[in-house]
Amino acid sequence: METDSKIPVPFQFNPLKHHFGYIRDFASLWLSEETRIDKKLLIKEVKRIGSSVMDVYTGSLSVQEICTGLRHFLESKGLCDQDAFSKWAGTSFSDFRTAELSDNSVWMLKFHNDAKRFVHLFPARLSPHSFRVKANTLKSAILYYILIGKDFVSGEDLNKARKLLGLSPVKTAADAEAITEMIEVLRDE
Repeated sequence: METDSKIPVPFQFNPLKHHFGYIRDFASLWLSEETRIDKKLLIKEVKRIGSSVMDVYTGSLSVQEICTGLRHFLESKGLCDQDAFSKWAGTSFSDFRTAELSDNSVWMLKFHNDAKRFVHLFPARLSPHSFRVKANTLKSAILYYILIGKDFVSGEDLNKARKLLGLSPVKTAADAEAITEMIEVLRDE
């Protein structure tokens, strides 16, 4: 399952990192394959989430609707080519612009030096319909949910999932609590 295979150009967007509906769909797809789970492939995909803190969109817009809305925004401003976009957004690490979509969610648009995917896209910090989470918390919760899935979450089981990712064991109740809360959010339908 390639997480960015259906993202239209010019966008670089990792929905497994930034779109909660996609994250749930990803988990459901893997759970439907439970007798044939390729753990190495699953771990490889989950590791693409990275290791930083990020914002995750929870609104009702699909990945395609977000891309379409932002494509219209770029078209309306004449920013659909790399040169125009880079001048507008800036090219240094700290440069970015924002755009608001129909559901009032706010999206960061950063220049990415790639001929095809030059618009790096992710939810803005504190945007409506989003929450902030540590990458290792999200990765641990996803792997636990898919591979272990027990209703009662123990530290031992959490650490089994974390070990598969090469992460150190949870040591504090607060770390375990954040992961457990994320597992519960994944379970809620």
